[in-house]
Amino acid sequence: MLADKTAAPAYAQRKTTSGFRLAFILVTTLFFLWGLSYGLLDVLNKHFQEVLHVNKAQSGLLQAAYFGAYFIIALPAGFFMDRFGYKAGILVGLCLYALGALLFVPAASAGSFGMFLFALFVIALGLGCLETAANPFATVLGDPAGAERRLNLSQSFNGLGQFIGPIIGGSLFFSATQGTTADGLSSVKTTYVAIAVLVLLIAFLFGRTKLPDIREQSTSEDHGIAKSLWQHGHFTGGVIAQFFYVAAQVGVGAFFINYTTEHWHTLSNQNASYLLSVGMISFMVGRFFSTWLMGFVRPATLLVVYAIINIVLCGVVVAGIDNVSVIALVAIFFFMSIMFPTIFAMGVKNMGKQTKRASSVMIMAIVGGAVMPYLMGAIADHYNTAVSYALPMVCFAVVLIYAVKQRAKAVI
Repeated sequence: MLADKTAAPAYAQRKTTSGFRLAFILVTTLFFLWGLSYGLLDVLNKHFQEVLHVNKAQSGLLQAAYFGAYFIIALPAGFFMDRFGYKAGILVGLCLYALGALLFVPAASAGSFGMFLFALFVIALGLGCLETAANPFATVLGDPAGAERRLNLSQSFNGLGQFIGPIIGGSLFFSATQGTTADGLSSVKTTYVAIAVLVLLIAFLFGRTKLPDIREQSTSEDHGIAKSLWQHGHFTGGVIAQFFYVAAQVGVGAFFINYTTEHWHTLSNQNASYLLSVGMISFMVGRFFSTWLMGFVRPATLLVVYAIINIVLCGVVVAGIDNVSVIALVAIFFFMSIMFPTIFAMGVKNMGKQTKRASSVMIMAIVGGAVMPYLMGAIADHYNTAVSYALPMVCFAVVLIYAVKQRAKAVI
């Protein structure tokens, strides 16, 4: 009897740990899915410039529709998951993702840029649900002290999806056989139908798997918290830093193919797409390496160093030095790798029962990605693409300020 009593808690702990591990693995697949979607987006930007004959500012509307959806869906998704749980939010997000991918079929048939914008908007509504669920879910599936490392590990598979996306886009969208608008869009249609099938398969797996319900865990902590959400300096600063970081990340990728073909004159659009995949794999490697490095270096310190390096690299890109600046542009991806998950984890850390709302607002900050491509495209149309990269440089300076402040608090 005594042995049974002492063994029960250990068994329960193992069961909980096992459930968290399975949940963590499944949630990590979501990071891959939206990495794949985002990796294709930057290729579509250049592809639609040529096939649908839109200028750079207009092509930037792709990112505006995509990241604008995050702003719209984040709070409703948070409220929905408060009532029905993370699993329900994930399933809704996956269904919206699949629906948006299938909307590429009528958009391609009509050859309509506006319909493509709407399809991407629906996809991003689904991704907004997934991010609102998966980011905080990953941070709480274990020891709070390891939240930054855990989220960076999951987000590393986002980098894998972003690496594969441009390879698919470069291989299919810029094929030499494209002769008409219909030819140029048929591969786009086929690609997104395949993605819809994959997403629905993963939704089926989620539906069949029991996930731990952690709503009680996050709502039962810190009952005595008195501050309003916006009185937490680390959260408010995190929202601002996240807005500018996502603006920088999206802007860097949106006109990557334009920039590389202009400053490495032997590169075709297809080869530039493959080079974008090199940038994405450096992003992924940066996530894995930096996650390991966080075992020895504080996340805030690493964020400071990476922000400084990216400010310098952006300066080289703005200088427009043939070949050299292209290498600097690729290198930026490595040092962007930890920024989103680290800022997110810092911003929502120790928020107790306010974690879900804080997470929703943090996801809303992704709207920075909707603003930047249009501004960069307008500058590129008026001046040149190199000058437009001064905007991401300013954004990395904002990230640096936040990182310095968080590092100072950690030291104190």
